[in-house]
Amino acid sequence: MGKYETLARDIVKNVGGRANVNSVGHCITRLRFKLKDVAKADTPYLEDLDGVVTVMQAGGQYQVVIGNHVAQVYEEVIKLTGTDASDEEEVEKMSPFNRLIDIISGSFQPFLGVLAAGGMIKGLNAMLIAFNLVAATDGTSVLLNAVGDAIFTFLPLVVGLTAARKFKLNEFIGLVLGMIMMYPSIQLSAFEGSTPIGSLFSGTIIESNYFSTFLGLPIIAQNYSGTVVPILFTVWFASIIQRRAKKIIPEMLQTFFVPFFTLLIAAPLALLLIGPTLNVATDLLSTGFQNLLAFNPIIFMALLGLLWQVLVIFGLHWAVVSVALVQVGAEGFTQMLAGTFGASFAQVAVVFALWLKFRKNDKGLKTLGIPAMISGLAGVTEPAIYGLTLKRKSAFLYSMIGGAAGGAILGMANSGFYTLGGLGIFGLPNFISPDGNLAFVWSAIMAIAVSMLVAFALTWLFYSETAEGNEKVKTKNPKSWHFNHSPLQAALAGESFDTPVPGEIKALHEGSDELFSSGAMGQGVIVLPQKGEVFAPFDGEVVTIFPTGHAIGIRSNNGAELLIHIGMNTVELGGKHYETFVQSGDQIHKGDLLIKFDREAIEAAGYVTETPVILTNSQDYSEVKTYLSYDDKIIETASQKAL
Repeated sequence: MGKYETLARDIVKNVGGRANVNSVGHCITRLRFKLKDVAKADTPYLEDLDGVVTVMQAGGQYQVVIGNHVAQVYEEVIKLTGTDASDEEEVEKMSPFNRLIDIISGSFQPFLGVLAAGGMIKGLNAMLIAFNLVAATDGTSVLLNAVGDAIFTFLPLVVGLTAARKFKLNEFIGLVLGMIMMYPSIQLSAFEGSTPIGSLFSGTIIESNYFSTFLGLPIIAQNYSGTVVPILFTVWFASIIQRRAKKIIPEMLQTFFVPFFTLLIAAPLALLLIGPTLNVATDLLSTGFQNLLAFNPIIFMALLGLLWQVLVIFGLHWAVVSVALVQVGAEGFTQMLAGTFGASFAQVAVVFALWLKFRKNDKGLKTLGIPAMISGLAGVTEPAIYGLTLKRKSAFLYSMIGGAAGGAILGMANSGFYTLGGLGIFGLPNFISPDGNLAFVWSAIMAIAVSMLVAFALTWLFYSETAEGNEKVKTKNPKSWHFNHSPLQAALAGESFDTPVPGEIKALHEGSDELFSSGAMGQGVIVLPQKGEVFAPFDGEVVTIFPTGHAIGIRSNNGAELLIHIGMNTVELGGKHYETFVQSGDQIHKGDLLIKFDREAIEAAGYVTETPVILTNSQDYSEVKTYLSYDDKIIETASQKAL
């Protein structure tokens, strides 16, 4: 049993059980439950539970305060409840377009690794043919092609399963719906050579022949192999039928009759209406992209290379990926993604230029630069984007321009992918044709070179940390809140801290949050910020920094653990108005800038910006003193207790 599993089980049981939990999230110290009925929670029991600091209710949330281990407990709670802050309640707040993107990405992400593996195996097979190591008709080639191509051929089954999880449909119903759409005798290919018995929309671009009927309604046969959109919408519709069926059918009969009615209603509608309609829509979209490509492939691929990283950041790239998947499945070739190939290499080149120029003075570049470049060469650019370039806006723009230059090269060569396999340098086999032609590979290599050269040159020649406002902060804390160390502290092996946030200092008990003001988290002070900056009050390391930037935990070289929590309930801002300059594990020096925040904007949004500064391991010291003077230290510790 996991270290925190028992605690998580106790918490879930005493907030009313799994059925009473609508959603659960967490901040840096507490689990934040949204319960269906708060009265079902056993608050006294939870407050006395070993591992729980206290329980609070605020902002419609039932908050169970854990402390430093909240993230680990949260993971166990999610396993038990099967829900989190991003579940149904949050999804309902999305716009229809964002909801669609969330559905597509959520359905694709679980099998992306296997999808890439299949593409890489197809690429390996193409390389063996290209170098005349095997013949295309050889058993080795046929077997490798089957292994690599299987997931592309049977995508409706895979998406049926993952989409069912996304829509909370019985997974096996989703899987069976995928099987139904792949059933051989209903595919358009099964009617080759047959005479249609009728036609719909004759004389239009969406004219559709049909060869059979269902209860007098025309069945428009389609080839669903390799498609994704029809099964997505079919599973969504089936999830609605399942929910309605569960409300009507007695519980003792649901095991058999809920799947019965769900399949009986959803499957015919999928084959009569949903599948044909969406296949036609997808074909029209694909045709539109192809026409744009035909009009000017250079402009199209350059534009795709320019915008690709932005699309990835917002999750909009899934719309392009889904069309590319359809094309590869149906035609064995796509140009939809080829123009994006240089983008990851442009990102690597920008990081390399930044690393050469600023690594001596920038700890983030020095520690993250090389790993981010290695990751980027493999096609995974998130560490580079989110860790280094996105906050350097012009540097990110230079990577976009480099991606556009690479896209233009690929557009000039009319290049395309024959499979969707590896990323980055491992994506080169995507350009090898099934018969072993390497022409597009050479254009891809040229695109890599051009993308990297353009991005590196722009960054090297024009990027300035000072102009960007990202120069490394060297200054120590302002004199008005600096202090002179007491010579006594060295003898006592204790420490004295400056306030990490410029502002008015108040006693801890004057804070508005009961958790902090009670001292349950440790001794400390409240700071009312004058400006939106947080500095390191000592030499040490970053233990944890919350993704939203509203809270940070740091540890001094002598072992003092400090929590700086900027504002009350500001986790709800989701990181808006906060900018972080360090990450977990970073070494820090006194005076380093850790976080910037927009105090006025946070307060305008209705949040209190009072900032508790808490010595969370106060119990480890024989004495902790706090001071309220502006020109003095704020916290002083005596010697640590003997262990």
